[in-house]
Amino acid sequence: MLKQLLSPAFKQRLKTWLAALDHRAVAVCSRSRVTSVLYYLMLRPAFGREQHAVLAGRARHAEELKAPAFSSAQLRRNIHRLEKALIMRPRKAIFALDYIDQTIDLFELCVRRSEFSPSELAWAQAVLAQYFSVVSPTPHVSHLAERFNQLQQHGSQRDRNEDVLTPYPAADKTVAAISPEALHLLMQQRRSVRWFTEQPVPADLIAQAIQMASQAPSACNRQPFFVKMSQQPAQAASIAKLAMGTSGFAENIRCLCVIVGDQSCYEAERDRHVIYVDGGLFAMQLMLALETLGLSSCPINWPDIESLELKMQRRLKLAVFHRPVMLLAVGYADQSGGIPASVKKTSDQLLQTIDD
Repeated sequence: MLKQLLSPAFKQRLKTWLAALDHRAVAVCSRSRVTSVLYYLMLRPAFGREQHAVLAGRARHAEELKAPAFSSAQLRRNIHRLEKALIMRPRKAIFALDYIDQTIDLFELCVRRSEFSPSELAWAQAVLAQYFSVVSPTPHVSHLAERFNQLQQHGSQRDRNEDVLTPYPAADKTVAAISPEALHLLMQQRRSVRWFTEQPVPADLIAQAIQMASQAPSACNRQPFFVKMSQQPAQAASIAKLAMGTSGFAENIRCLCVIVGDQSCYEAERDRHVIYVDGGLFAMQLMLALETLGLSSCPINWPDIESLELKMQRRLKLAVFHRPVMLLAVGYADQSGGIPASVKKTSDQLLQTIDD
């Protein structure tokens, strides 16, 4: 109501005055850590939601250590740590003593849960078996090995897959029949497309692309993200508009994916940004995978604005410790639609050596 009563000229002067005041406060408060904390505590509580998400995530992480669901971020982390220890040069005779107890405890909890991921459990079991086959026995390690052997018998009827589940030499890695030139062309082909045909996007193609993109690297293989998808154009447009910056083309989106980070994968604040790093790595591979399946995409930036975060949380039924990383519009490109040239920086601009 107040906005309607004020004249445009007065509102512009008010914005200018508030901006000048904020610039002055920033200049003063940025001089020390204490005043910076006061600025964000009293004048602009922009990081409040992140702090809440991190704490809620830590609380949820502690709960899942006692009762894992379909997947366990901590078990995935510990098994990956074992993998890295197994390939160490030189490998120590005794290693992983600071986390092997927790790993076996988690493994037991997961074995006894019928709904736990069979592939994750098979990977954990294979790596643990290799660990106990090479580590020098001590009374405590031998006790853990005995527990592990009993758990293997308990879980012997679980599904097994034939994928490689333990560390292997670099000479045995998968080799793709793709040249640097072909990869470069794929990267040039991938452009942000905003105009799509009305052809529906098959859900199985999205699932296939996600399966391909899941090979993206992730810190300690925790993969702290998941994807929420809408194939209803009206709903997709409504959600896309929450991100802002989609004016004029949101109604054209055939399929929308929201990549969501999960802060409950971490037990410490130091890892609070990994959801964005790992989510970004996954998103890039997802866009390239979509291209190979004939689908175009457009990444949509998600702004960290409290009111929009609340709307997205309600719309997608997210927990407090779930944070949107980005949105991704997907569809079949309208061949008459325009694509921005978006000239990129050169390697000379991007590369800085640190040898001197």
